[in-house]
Amino acid sequence: MESNLKEISSTRWFNGVQKVFAHQSNELKCTVNFGVYLPDLKEGEKAPVLLFLSGLTCTEDNFIRKSGFQRYASELKIIVVNTDTSPRGDDVDDEPDSYDVGKGAGFYVDALTPKWNRHYRMYSYITKEIPRLFEQHFPQCDKDRWGIFGHSMGGLGAIVIGLRNPQIFKSISAFAPLCNPMKSPWGQKAFSIYLGSDENEWKSYDSVEVIKSYSGPERKLLIDQGTQDEFLNEQLMPITLEPLSSNKVHIILRYQEGYDHSYAFISTFIEDHFKFHSEALTSTR
Repeated sequence: MESNLKEISSTRWFNGVQKVFAHQSNELKCTVNFGVYLPDLKEGEKAPVLLFLSGLTCTEDNFIRKSGFQRYASELKIIVVNTDTSPRGDDVDDEPDSYDVGKGAGFYVDALTPKWNRHYRMYSYITKEIPRLFEQHFPQCDKDRWGIFGHSMGGLGAIVIGLRNPQIFKSISAFAPLCNPMKSPWGQKAFSIYLGSDENEWKSYDSVEVIKSYSGPERKLLIDQGTQDEFLNEQLMPITLEPLSSNKVHIILRYQEGYDHSYAFISTFIEDHFKFHSEALTSTR
């Protein structure tokens, strides 16, 4: 699997290099791309790693081109990884008339239903295959200092994956995440298709349920949410997280006046998220 890495592009960017690779994924059983930003480091120096999960319809390219993260990754010497949002390829099942399920909409779950369970294993791809790949191919990555963040569907993925895998991810944040997908149209549609009708299976991919059942080490969770987000009340529902902040999961929920759901919103506040992760990952050394 890891031996199939193929470099697609390499661009000098803010005292570092932005690369895109393709590889044959064991978990997804297809070829997928991922991006990695490598800030300039001294010989032998190791850096923390921050993994970004994108939202619906995105590929690995959106975050690279639209967020402006490279400046802050370079300044803080953080390696940044960003994956695609689903498996890809002609033999991968899809719902071509739907933007919110199928290609571009993997929801970072391991599908259970027969049509989808061969390729749609984004949860295992993120939690197993990506860390193993980076440990093998990128020795400058500090395997003990990984953080995770994301946007929208990817914000949901970051919260769920981060809290379910605290031994891997030591810091978590999100931009406009789906907070309670079991109660939202996007989540109900995707979960019923990928996971089936048993709602007990849905709980392990719902932020509210995962936070309620969390028993790991203390975590701070930074969430930014625009007040003019068109999906705020029907799909994202951050209000469901407000009563859940505790000593175990301290939720810092910031409503940003006038901002929408776009990368304009992400790029405005991404510096704050990098500083948040840098502080958390530095303290774990």
